[in-house]
Amino acid sequence: MKKIIVPIDFSEHSEYALNTAAKLAKENNAELLALHMLEMSEVMLTAGGEEPQKVIYFLKLAEQRFEDFLKKDYLKDIKVTPIVKHFKVFSEVNEIAKKYDADLIVMGSHGASGVKEFFIGSNTERVVRNADIPVLVVKDHVPQVNFEIVAYACDFSEDSIEAYLNAVKIFEEIGSKMYLVYVNLPNDKFRNSLEIEKLAVNFFTKAEGNLNRMDDVYYTSDYTVEDGILSSSIKIGADLIAIPTHGRKGLSHFFQGSVGEDVANHSTLPVITFKI
Repeated sequence: MKKIIVPIDFSEHSEYALNTAAKLAKENNAELLALHMLEMSEVMLTAGGEEPQKVIYFLKLAEQRFEDFLKKDYLKDIKVTPIVKHFKVFSEVNEIAKKYDADLIVMGSHGASGVKEFFIGSNTERVVRNADIPVLVVKDHVPQVNFEIVAYACDFSEDSIEAYLNAVKIFEEIGSKMYLVYVNLPNDKFRNSLEIEKLAVNFFTKAEGNLNRMDDVYYTSDYTVEDGILSSSIKIGADLIAIPTHGRKGLSHFFQGSVGEDVANHSTLPVITFKI
C-alpha cells in the first residue's frame, strides 16, 4: 500500500477519515493524497464579467481552508499531497485514483437509514459505486488500524473471486485474520449445509487451488444479508467488515440496492469494499 486517497469536506467525519488514513500511511510508509472537490458550476468557471473574479476568490479561500485543515500534528512525517478539483463529481475520485495509481480510498460517513439512503444517497455511497480500488469507510475515531480480525462477506460466486484475492493480499500484508461469512437466506435462496460446503469447495479450488481456508468459513442464517453480516461480525469479534460490491450504478441501485453500501451505512465498525 503506497498511496491512499482521502476526500476532504472539512466535516467531522472527514477528519475521522484523515486520521485513519494517516495511521495507515505511517504503518505502510505510504503517501497521503488529500482531495478536496469544490462545488463550482461550469457556468461560473467559463462566464465573463465579474464571475471569474468570484471564482478566483472562492478558489483561494477554499485552498487556504484546505491548507489549514491539513495542519494536524498526526500528519507530521507523512508525505501529504493536496489536490483541489473544481467539480464535485464523485466518479472523479476514481479517475484521480487511476491517475495517481492509488491503492485505497478512505472516507468518512455519517450513515443513513430507511428510504433516505436509496433516494438521496451519500457522497460515500457514490464513491463506493464508482471506485475500482478498495474503499475504507469509517464513521468514528478508529483507535488502531491493525484490524486483527476481519469478517469478509462471501457468497462463494465465481465472479467474486478476484475481489476475494485482492482482499486476501491486503489482509495478509497487514497480518489480519480473515473469516469468510456466508449468510444463508430463507425461501428460494436457502441452501442446506452440504450445498453450502460444495459452493465453498468449488470457490476455494478455483480461487487458490486448495482448501486451506475451509476452517475460516463462518455460516449464519438470517433474513437479510446485511443483518447476517452485522451479527456475525459481532460474534467473531471483528475489527473490520469487508464486502465485495458490484458497485451498481443508475436506477438499478434504487430497486436492488447494494449490500456493500447498506452495511457501510449501518455498521459501527469500519467497512472496506472491494469491487467485483
